[in-house]
Amino acid sequence: MKEIKPDRILHVVGAMNRGGTETMLMNIYRDLNHEHVQFDFISFSQKEAHYDKEIKKLGGRIIRLTKTNSVKQIYAAIKQNGPYVAVHGHTLFHCGLASMAAKLAGIKVRVSHAHTTSDDNKGYLKKAYIYLMRVMINTFSTHLLACSRGAGEYLFGEKRLLEKNYTYFPNVIDYEQFLSTSEVDMKKFKVEEGLGTHIVLGHIGTFKAVKNQMFLLKVMEKVCKDFSVKLLLVGDGELKKPLQKKVEEMGLVNRVHFLGTREDIPTILSSMDVFIFPSLSEGLGLVLLEAQASGVPCIVSEAIQPEADLNIGLVTRLTLDDGPQVWANKAIEIGAKKEHSVKKIVGAFEKNNYSINNGISTLMHIYKINSGGENEASTRSIL
Repeated sequence: MKEIKPDRILHVVGAMNRGGTETMLMNIYRDLNHEHVQFDFISFSQKEAHYDKEIKKLGGRIIRLTKTNSVKQIYAAIKQNGPYVAVHGHTLFHCGLASMAAKLAGIKVRVSHAHTTSDDNKGYLKKAYIYLMRVMINTFSTHLLACSRGAGEYLFGEKRLLEKNYTYFPNVIDYEQFLSTSEVDMKKFKVEEGLGTHIVLGHIGTFKAVKNQMFLLKVMEKVCKDFSVKLLLVGDGELKKPLQKKVEEMGLVNRVHFLGTREDIPTILSSMDVFIFPSLSEGLGLVLLEAQASGVPCIVSEAIQPEADLNIGLVTRLTLDDGPQVWANKAIEIGAKKEHSVKKIVGAFEKNNYSINNGISTLMHIYKINSGGENEASTRSIL
């Protein structure tokens, strides 16, 4: 009997570290039937990323390339590691190169996926690059996906959102794991971190300028003047040392906890009284969905896309121009009202199509797997 190999999808990413896009991909990947469908990942980092070991354990492959802007390398990777049912790009305007390489390699399904609403686009050269890449994306991609309308407009242009090959694809999460956090684990975590009876503010995100953690420290400085407060910072990145130095200068070393990259996110979120998200820009903000799934009141900046609000009364929107004192006052106000309805949270996730099953169904339809397409997997269950 002939062995039936799984249909393989090639995702083009920067590196599979614990970011919003990468976490969403892993949420989907874990739930697939790996005998029938497999994901491979092109990475432009030579270092092992957070999810690399898990990907290999699930049967996926990490394909490391050395030149970010080489169509030739991407083309060669497709030819050497395929055959692939689809090539799915997640690297902003670089998706133009990925989709071109996929077209040259004969890939029928070529997806460009928008995950953010801004980038460092200063200077004529960068603007020229963006113009060229946008043309390439819209020329060579068969499908355009975006996690929010703002992200889609930024990557593809507003007019493209009206075309048939554009799809709004909500960032999906395994929200059920955030609804059933162990009380024992939460109490243990609070004891380990010395949270006691303190008001607990929290933030999860890569330490980089766009996440605006420096503003969050200013908020913390205001709050600490009148209240017993702790701040949990989860993540890592290029600004970790500058942030730690700023904490020392502010005299907040005993108030701000740098937790690093963690696996126990549901436990940490459930231990927070308020989640604060002061980003300068966001494609959507996957972690904001996780916070709402945990029933945590959230304060977000004007940069957060409206699609990320489940409209269940947990998200408060402020502008950064309101200043740290206004944010501090609001954090104390909503932190005292922490309560949530599991039924309401579940209903909101299903209504807004943020469930993993919905995400898998949409992607498999686009990839033409188990949806009447030509692939062998069309007669199999992919879940």
